[in-house]
Amino acid sequence: MSEFVYTYPSLFPGTLLKRYKRFLADIKLDSGEEITAHCANPGKMLGLSAPGSRVMVSLSANLKRKLPYSLELVAAEENPTIWVGVNTSLPNQVIKLALAEHLFPGLGAYETIKPEVVYGRDRKSRVDFVLTGTEGTTPIYLEVKNVTWAQGEKALFPDAITTRGHKHLLELVDVIETHSARAVALFFISRGDCEVFGPGDTADPLYGKLLREAVSKGLEILPCRFELTPAGVRYLGLAEVAF
Repeated sequence: MSEFVYTYPSLFPGTLLKRYKRFLADIKLDSGEEITAHCANPGKMLGLSAPGSRVMVSLSANLKRKLPYSLELVAAEENPTIWVGVNTSLPNQVIKLALAEHLFPGLGAYETIKPEVVYGRDRKSRVDFVLTGTEGTTPIYLEVKNVTWAQGEKALFPDAITTRGHKHLLELVDVIETHSARAVALFFISRGDCEVFGPGDTADPLYGKLLREAVSKGLEILPCRFELTPAGVRYLGLAEVAF
């Protein structure tokens, strides 16, 4: 088993009471304290929102935060032995570390990793990473998506309609066509029980359509499997893509 790519700070166990207004979760910690945690996940969190689910939360040292706790992990309803990462701010942190270690051979040789680069025809979007090498090498525009929904051993994205995701796909295709660059959609599979990846057509048919069209125009898919535990995050390799 590989070493951790990312190590969590101390996490606190508890039980989910309810998730509501998308970004709030009431939780009873094992200590007996009841808290409201920030839930940094705009999706439906299908299979991860049932009251009574086991959860792990982190505690911020920022005293100015209105909600000091953040929901990090939820035990999957269909298999409570599997922890699923629901904090959508985590994947970019992990991928930045993984890129620095060159864990993804398919990306080739790059020397510079630039996060949050402004791009798009209206210059109002930001791509998660741009990878560049020596002069004359093709730059890579890389967008990261957190994947939590699963049906059996197949991970699916998205789990809700994502107009932002639609825009990202169109912009990545535009990068290929107008900048002669590589464009990569990296799907961060935040659970260790999935070996196959595909679009979540039943949740957002348009995203599935746009993803297939983007692939036909040169978009590369990097479906990365990760195992998450309260200790840290391990990289397990690539999933099979099934359209």
